[in-house]
Amino acid sequence: MPIWRRNLFVCWFGMFLTGIGMSQIAPILPLYIKQLGVQDAGSVSAVSGLAFGVTFIVSAIFSPIWGIAADKFGRKPMLLRASLGMALVIGCMGFAHNVYVLIGLRLLQGVITGYSTACTTLIATQTDKEHSGWALGTLSTANTSGSLIGPSVGGLIAERFGLQNSFFVTGGLMMIAFATTLLFVKETFVRQEKKTSKMKELWSSVPEKSLTLTLFLTALVLTASLYSIEPILTVYVSDLSRNMGHVALIAGVVFSASGLAQVLAAPRLGKLSDRAGPHKVLLGALLVGGIVFIPQAFVSDPWQLTALRFVFGLAAGGLSPSINTLLKRITPSSITGRVFGFNVAAGYLGVFGGSILGGQVASWLGPRYVFFMTGALLLLNAGWVYFKVYKKLQLPTLEGKN
Repeated sequence: MPIWRRNLFVCWFGMFLTGIGMSQIAPILPLYIKQLGVQDAGSVSAVSGLAFGVTFIVSAIFSPIWGIAADKFGRKPMLLRASLGMALVIGCMGFAHNVYVLIGLRLLQGVITGYSTACTTLIATQTDKEHSGWALGTLSTANTSGSLIGPSVGGLIAERFGLQNSFFVTGGLMMIAFATTLLFVKETFVRQEKKTSKMKELWSSVPEKSLTLTLFLTALVLTASLYSIEPILTVYVSDLSRNMGHVALIAGVVFSASGLAQVLAAPRLGKLSDRAGPHKVLLGALLVGGIVFIPQAFVSDPWQLTALRFVFGLAAGGLSPSINTLLKRITPSSITGRVFGFNVAAGYLGVFGGSILGGQVASWLGPRYVFFMTGALLLLNAGWVYFKVYKKLQLPTLEGKN
């Protein structure tokens, strides 16, 4: 088995475990904060939002820094650092005795995170271009798969064994990811430059600056569109389920529909991008995603919404692999880690910005307008990708520069 393929399986498993661990914490954060002594409902919501968001903001700052370290010291050391660090920090959250300690640990988690960034960079640099779309598409399903299972796992553990044990289990999962990475990931790393480039020097070494910025923005828009409905989806489903029972269960199904579709579609669209070109898959996925978002504002029952969310997930499954494949093809290998670090930082900003924007639009105009806003955002991005990427991209020319 080629090294890149074996590493892909190990990294997929590690990202799957981290996806479970990260997503199982989010649903229980408000309950844990209440257990730590915050009783007022408004204060619980405010502290929960701060504890959730601070990790992503700090991660956006530190992802490029860890990208520099990956180019300097290798990708496997970054995998080991992130998985071991998160195992210790998240495990310590179970011992927090007040919300200030919890928020401090969430902040520290944002500092040391970066497992998925290092995995993506490792696979992108090791995989030949004939298989890069499939490999990156397969890898992108790991976090999504883990995120689908995580909330149920977290709820079950919290109900059976207590809230604190959810953090201990998550830390244990991260430790398993650390062990499998240590034992099975293989990397022959040769540092290609003796001195770490400053930001100005790094930017001057990027061959396709306009295209790179467009891909960063697209990563931001993608994650913003995925998270813009997070604050309002349960409320929206509740409004659609006026005469139905089991609203929480129905909301969970709606939440899971797009994630399941991404898991099914990403490897197949990755293969399609290897054959037809990632720029074509990227444009098509943005157009379909933007169009499908709009009718979600007009549904009359939750099952119509579930179907549309599933179709959107099929389109979204082609976005992240296409972005990563294009970045791999246009970026010199000596700066791949840093460029992927900035791309992940853009995604983290999209998570934070999408959640805030969706909540504010819903508060001012109503939840249905969140779908209009997000659909328009995706379609505007598709127009920009058409002019900046699709019409101008000549892959053989770009690849020849590397």
